[in-house]
Amino acid sequence: MSDRGFSPERRADALVEALPYIKRFRGATVVVKLGGNAMIDRALAETFAEDIVLLRSVGLRPVVVHGGGPQIGELLARLGKETEFRDGLRVTDSETLDVARMVLVGKVGRDIVGAINVHGAHAVGLSGEDGGLIHAEPRDERLGYVGDIVAVRPGIVERLLDEEMIPVVSTIGSGADGQAYNINADTVAGALAGALGAEKVIYLSDVSGLLGDVDDAESIIAKVTVPELSAMQADGAIAGGMIPKVTACIEAVEAGVNSAHLLDGRVPHVLLLELFTDAGIGTMITMQATGETSP
Repeated sequence: MSDRGFSPERRADALVEALPYIKRFRGATVVVKLGGNAMIDRALAETFAEDIVLLRSVGLRPVVVHGGGPQIGELLARLGKETEFRDGLRVTDSETLDVARMVLVGKVGRDIVGAINVHGAHAVGLSGEDGGLIHAEPRDERLGYVGDIVAVRPGIVERLLDEEMIPVVSTIGSGADGQAYNINADTVAGALAGALGAEKVIYLSDVSGLLGDVDDAESIIAKVTVPELSAMQADGAIAGGMIPKVTACIEAVEAGVNSAHLLDGRVPHVLLLELFTDAGIGTMITMQATGETSP
């Protein structure tokens, strides 16, 4: 047995199981949203970087979109600035916006780029302000500089992918007048996946997937269609922080993304388990029901 407890036979079986998925997804664009909570654990951040590099190495085209809510909140607290939330969204005045830009673009994004590039890949950090990537407008004056996406112009990301780079996107957009806006990272991931015609959009957070019973962590819904998910929303079965994720998944699939996935980013190598194993892990959302066992 190896020091990780896997015999050569089990390792070989894993590679054989992964092979058809690697062939199937070669050349496919996959947008991965990494939640701020999933980046706090250094060991998990390192395994995430390894997974992204592996995806690129076997021919996929990964794009990383990241949040940073906990990190923004921590810095605001250190500065003695109170944070107000309305309907789950951070009220963002000019000072809070400066902090958000500093944390997302200058800290969290750079940390992800650095972690990936340790493995010899070519991650490149950019903001939604760069190259006119994310055009936004204010959502509600009561929220300050919180933005809604008006348009995604993915040209800069497509050029990086064509150069075999790994784009790492911070979710700050800009208005027609150049004003910056803080935008929900779940929303950005779904909209960018749709604009890129991605094969998949994958959300990594601190939940195991969509639950049939919010009080039962084992009640994960493995597969659900957009109509079924929309009905659950209408019935009020989706609540809290899951609302923007589910909405973004629906919009991405409706925009042509083949499938959206809700995964527990606390599980080491969860990306590989979802993409390259028969069983998969978490919740997969598609437009129509499918009898396939593959992700």
